[in-house]
Amino acid sequence: MTAKNTICLWFDGAALEAANFYAATFPDSSVGAVHFAPGDYPSGKQGDVLTVEFTVMGIPCLGLNGGSTFRHNEAFSFQIATDDQSETDRLWHVIVSNGGQESACGWCKDKWGVSWQITPRALIAAISDPDPAAAKRAFEAMMQMRKIDIAKIEAARRG
Repeated sequence: MTAKNTICLWFDGAALEAANFYAATFPDSSVGAVHFAPGDYPSGKQGDVLTVEFTVMGIPCLGLNGGSTFRHNEAFSFQIATDDQSETDRLWHVIVSNGGQESACGWCKDKWGVSWQITPRALIAAISDPDPAAAKRAFEAMMQMRKIDIAKIEAARRG
């Protein structure tokens, strides 16, 4: 591991499976070194996968198979900026259809409980519009959505 700062994600035995899914799903993502436990530990045995080094869209991560003590929640999420509806739809659907679940305002969770914000750049532009009324309309439209619909956001922005 060469990065000075790495995101560590705790898994209950599925770090390698999750890392492989992320590498297959997101561009500029890959799985690096897999480290095996040199001895028994509270949630595993010697020889089990202990940690997995991986990258998600250029961000270095470490998956730790720490057991069932801790669960992921929305206090941490990956925010993925998408360029168009096709990319938004593809990422949303691959996460949700692989055992994940939908949430609100562009958020979803993967099957391991990691939260993802699939956020079109058009949404950020709309809710940052210098016209407060346009920004409010776009924001209110977003608040009604699960997966973001760029056409509806842009229509709301225009009024």
